[in-house]
Amino acid sequence: MAKVKLASTWLEACAGCHMSILDMDERIVELIQAGVEFTSTPITDLKHPPEEGVDIGIIEGAIGTDLHEEEAKHLRKKCKILIAIGDCAVFGGIATMRNYFSREELLTRGYIETESTKDGKIPTSDELGKLLPKVKAVKDVVKVDFFIPGCPPPADSIYTALKELLEGRVPVLKGDLLKYD
Repeated sequence: MAKVKLASTWLEACAGCHMSILDMDERIVELIQAGVEFTSTPITDLKHPPEEGVDIGIIEGAIGTDLHEEEAKHLRKKCKILIAIGDCAVFGGIATMRNYFSREELLTRGYIETESTKDGKIPTSDELGKLLPKVKAVKDVVKVDFFIPGCPPPADSIYTALKELLEGRVPVLKGDLLKYD
């Protein structure tokens, strides 16, 4: 049986969704035994999907910078099925609170005016992503094939979706597996 390759990435988010992936506990081993190969993820040493691509891509987090946009587009090109997990990826989440302020207001408050800042300055490096005018959900940038909402989504929901995909079925989350909190 051919391995089902999976890659994930973490954009503008808190990493709670990847913690939910880890909360699958021993079921991660079940997925591996069923043929899943975790390639690149924020919780492994490999950070970029393999050149030949993957079967399943998972994005956690909103699109808040030009680098996030590039990364989402890159993973979309590299995967057959793209899953947005967590409220940030699905809806934009808490990161969209910044959409009510200008970039200048955000950077000034975050780097100069915070109560703990002394002699602050706004960083200017080409290695840092440039803030987009507005934070976006992943679907606003690339085609998403499946959504798993929640903040974070339950490990059971992620496991069920992956298991269904492995068995060739379109996942249907309902009841306790579908959370909006």
